[in-house]
Amino acid sequence: MLITPGKLLAKIDSPEDLRKLDRTQLPQVCNELRQYIIDNVSVYGGHFGASLGVVELTVALHYVFNTPDDQLVWDVGHQAYGHKILTGRRDNFHSNRTYGGLSGFPKRKESIYDAFGVGHSSTSISSALGMAVASALQNHHERQHIAIIGDGAMTAGLAFEGMNHAGATDSNLLIILNDNCMAIDPNVGALKEYLTDITTSHTYNKLRDEVWNMLGKMSNFGKSAQEVVSKVETMMKTAILRQSNLFESLGLRYFGPIDGNDIGHLTEVLNDLKSIPGPKILHCLTVKGKGYGPAEKDQTKWHAPGVFDKITGEIKKKVYDTPQPPKFQDVFGNTLVELAEKNSKIVGVTPAMPSGSSLNIMMKAMPDRAFDVGIAEQHAVTFSAGMATRGEVVYCNIYSTFMQRSYDQVVHDVCMQELPVIFCLDRAGLVGADGPTHHGAYDIAFMRCVPNMIVSSPMNEQELRNLMYTAQLDIIQKGSQAFTIRYPRGNGVMPQWQTPFEEIKIGKGRKIKEGTDIAVLTLGPVGNYVVDAYSILEKEGIDVAHYDMRFVKPLDEAMLHEIFRLHDRVITVEDGCLQGGFGSAVLEFMIDNGYNSRVKRLGIPDSLVEHGEPAELHHECGFDIEGILDAIRSLMHTGATVSF
Repeated sequence: MLITPGKLLAKIDSPEDLRKLDRTQLPQVCNELRQYIIDNVSVYGGHFGASLGVVELTVALHYVFNTPDDQLVWDVGHQAYGHKILTGRRDNFHSNRTYGGLSGFPKRKESIYDAFGVGHSSTSISSALGMAVASALQNHHERQHIAIIGDGAMTAGLAFEGMNHAGATDSNLLIILNDNCMAIDPNVGALKEYLTDITTSHTYNKLRDEVWNMLGKMSNFGKSAQEVVSKVETMMKTAILRQSNLFESLGLRYFGPIDGNDIGHLTEVLNDLKSIPGPKILHCLTVKGKGYGPAEKDQTKWHAPGVFDKITGEIKKKVYDTPQPPKFQDVFGNTLVELAEKNSKIVGVTPAMPSGSSLNIMMKAMPDRAFDVGIAEQHAVTFSAGMATRGEVVYCNIYSTFMQRSYDQVVHDVCMQELPVIFCLDRAGLVGADGPTHHGAYDIAFMRCVPNMIVSSPMNEQELRNLMYTAQLDIIQKGSQAFTIRYPRGNGVMPQWQTPFEEIKIGKGRKIKEGTDIAVLTLGPVGNYVVDAYSILEKEGIDVAHYDMRFVKPLDEAMLHEIFRLHDRVITVEDGCLQGGFGSAVLEFMIDNGYNSRVKRLGIPDSLVEHGEPAELHHECGFDIEGILDAIRSLMHTGATVSF
């Protein structure tokens, strides 16, 4: 089902076409663009509220600036759907986030209008500043560089590092602060309160409007008039707002706040700012979900709602006749509350993902023991380490892909100090439609090489509960090692998952099935593919032994000795990178102990895996049921040598 664009939008194949329109036509373009996004996402799914909130800003930016020569850098990219539609991808937009289709985020390989690839937050200021400095070195002094960053992304340290550097330069950089008080969940912290102070100061806003009017009236009198207005504006901010110098003390000229959903005013202001040299910041107030009532009322729910009925606002969920397995994240959230009710030392930490990680369950039940620290993964880890020094049992829940951002803190602040922080890595493995920026491909490799670290992965929901239970027992007993538990996005396999807790011996795997022909070693939920393959292989006369290793560090060496003594054909399966991952650990053990079995490793190859449904990506990488069957058959019927 292809969506038909409005009559003006249908003629816009590039921003150059947009700039041919009269300014009076821009409100209609905005209406048509907003409706086109609603129509597409309601049918095909995707991120929603963020793009609706910046429709006017998107149109104004491409109308005022000479893109792609002028560089637009979108932070994260959840809000870049309108940008994609206006830059030649309208007729293919229905393929957004589907296998082989458009990426859900700006991507340099996809379009010359995507100046910088994104997926993780808070990178826009630093990257746009780098572009601005490079343009100056190349004598392109008229080129504009615009970073569009949300107030949620402003809480990350990288954003402040970028602003701190920008303010010490004379670079042609415009930072647009898209302030809607939301990341995926409502924003938290002092910055949110500061921005609220600015936006709610009636005296400041009244005088600010007068300054803007004065700037327009005096612009005909040349540079001296602008200098006067600048001084008046600065004095006004200092006099009225107690904390007004947050941005200007960093050397950034501050303008705003203005209505970011007023297309007429936006184009006027952006045109004015083009002629003001140096680094500057424009504070725009927008409404996440603007123009679609349900999305405005429940902004977290409508961040990425999936397919829905645009008339009724009903989000379409598949209805099942029988109980279904829960999401791993919900097992985490409910289990953490159970454990915290038994152990008063337990606390939870997440960087801006309480609903995504289901820590919101604990935040509701025990608000004084669960902490959302904002988009600040580095801080989340070191904050957790600080609490651990005082005996708190900290479950720090971070998506695997975002844990990459806090790796130094894991090494330096946690493991070097032998602090027992429990890292619960949600979205481990291939996550699906969000693609390579969000795949949790590398955590096995980068966690297992760090001293004082346990690395585990449950095969199902019961195992997740038991690993979470075991981790806090290990802290009580030893209290000197970090403990990583990685688990995937989506549903598990056990409708009846809430079983009594059982301690798991650290570094102890389990034999799921005896077999004589070949041994398959799995880590995590991919082991369920092997279970599904048993009956097929039995019909072919292949007797498979299946071992769920549970831990990649420490490995179950007693079990591995048994495996290599009994089997000269071994396959390892993991939902992680092959380089340095679980299979590599098994090969290291084999070589170190003088075994010489034929080994085939299945996992994520040394290449970027694009977006699509997890089943499609598992098939592409060769570790779905079909890939596992092919590997077993191949190893059984050939004289393959050890596979590295």
